[in-house]
Amino acid sequence: MSGLTIALAQVNPCVGDIAGNAALVRARSREAAEAGARVVVFPEMVITGYPIEDLALRESFQRAAEQAVRSLADDLVADGLGDLTVVLGTLGANADGHPTNDAVIMQNGAITARYSKHHLPNYGVFDERRIFAPGTAPCVITVDGRRIGVVICEDIWQDGGPVAAMADANIDLLLVLNGSPFEEGKGRVRTDLARRRAAEVDAPLAYVNMWGGQDDLVFDGHSFIVAADGEWMANSPGFADALLLWELPAAGAAPAQSSVIDFASDDEQVYSAVVTGLRDYLVKNGFGSVVLGVSGGIDSALTAAIAADAVGGANVVGVAMPSEYSSQHSLDDAADLAKRIGADYRVQPIASLVAAFQSQLALTGVAEENLQARVRGVILMAISNREGHMVIAPGNKSELATGYATIYDAGSIGGFAPLKDLDKTRVWDLARWRNARARNLGEVEPIPANSIEKPPSAELRPGQMDQDSLPPYELLDEVLDAYVEHAEGRAELLARGFDEAVVDKVLSLVDRAEWKRRQYPPGPKVTALAFGRDRRLPITSRWREKVE
Repeated sequence: MSGLTIALAQVNPCVGDIAGNAALVRARSREAAEAGARVVVFPEMVITGYPIEDLALRESFQRAAEQAVRSLADDLVADGLGDLTVVLGTLGANADGHPTNDAVIMQNGAITARYSKHHLPNYGVFDERRIFAPGTAPCVITVDGRRIGVVICEDIWQDGGPVAAMADANIDLLLVLNGSPFEEGKGRVRTDLARRRAAEVDAPLAYVNMWGGQDDLVFDGHSFIVAADGEWMANSPGFADALLLWELPAAGAAPAQSSVIDFASDDEQVYSAVVTGLRDYLVKNGFGSVVLGVSGGIDSALTAAIAADAVGGANVVGVAMPSEYSSQHSLDDAADLAKRIGADYRVQPIASLVAAFQSQLALTGVAEENLQARVRGVILMAISNREGHMVIAPGNKSELATGYATIYDAGSIGGFAPLKDLDKTRVWDLARWRNARARNLGEVEPIPANSIEKPPSAELRPGQMDQDSLPPYELLDEVLDAYVEHAEGRAELLARGFDEAVVDKVLSLVDRAEWKRRQYPPGPKVTALAFGRDRRLPITSRWREKVE
């Protein structure tokens, strides 16, 4: 018995673009066959995109997905690919008509097998139990005499179930279709898990994952194959289209290692995730350009650099909006940034607009500061309306956590927030990484050194600094990580040795800012717990942390 060539098609589908996704499958299937593959495997829900949320409950959507799969089977035969086994993810339905998350196997113009995902994740960003009905039957197909098991994503994350059931099924390969979102460090967890499951079924495991942005989720790809003994056989790069070819050896022959690619650093992966999330949010929603306020500070500088990497500097409009309190170095740094990334740079002073409001309102203190910030937001939205750019918000996770941002200002309005899941210290890390990458490539560093090095300030009053209102960011982010991401209470934080005054201040700021977070634009999830679907707390609540 000869070897069997498998192709893992790592693609970037778009939710709802059923015809476009089916065309993508058709094109990649042709490429796989031309490369000698006998089996090509696509990610979870590739026909519909993922996650589809309540679209799954619409009968019209269900019918369109099913028709696309059946038409695709005919199209593959018309393309001369009838003998290619195609395994793909799509929307299905059980005998009672309830939606299911399915893998479909197509051979010779027919759907020869279907498998419904058994384990439906219901944590973090997932709520599949609300939408899908679970499957119960296993799936093992035969191609050229080789027995191949098929499961979907969460099925390998749960002990027992369909993988355990295949332990005695004498399979030659386990295929895993995935729509697994990115978060920093998750790749190592995936590969360790895959090695355990390969050992469990005593067969190689092929893991194919989609890539691309979908609202606040980013899928990273990083498809791979491990042998039964856990040896690394092959892998695809992250955040890119890829067709990974690997030969399942003949019985008794040793598997051959191929296409092994070094994984990028954590900084590079996080940066790539943010760029991918922004680019796909723009492109998939019909935008080709962005506008944002550029203050000369680190947040707007990194956001602008990310936007330039996503859609090109010529498609970034950076607007400096100086007030009477704005420093000259801030304007100089903003202009320098725009020059470095090739952005359309504009200066729109706000003093006269603020004065017009003040002549009617006569605000003082924080209310006056907030007025300046909100005038900037109005300017950006006006430019967006006039010219068709999407406004993007440069606020970071530390500010969002503590409410240290004026609602409806230039830092919080818009269609997307690239730094939403990056705390302030991570923003500095990525800025330094991006500049170092540019130096290594012999390119101009996109972010001015002064924007990285100077103390952060909103410049809404004379001499204002962020640390006038917040603990130092290194300390703040450590407390926020414990309270927000790890759900530690006040007692636990004090037991860790954090200063009581710092703990009480931070917890109070976080708890009072829930209403602001609910109104914040979506942004790419890159940590284990992002604001949004990961963390759902009531806006109206009298719960306060106390010493137990």
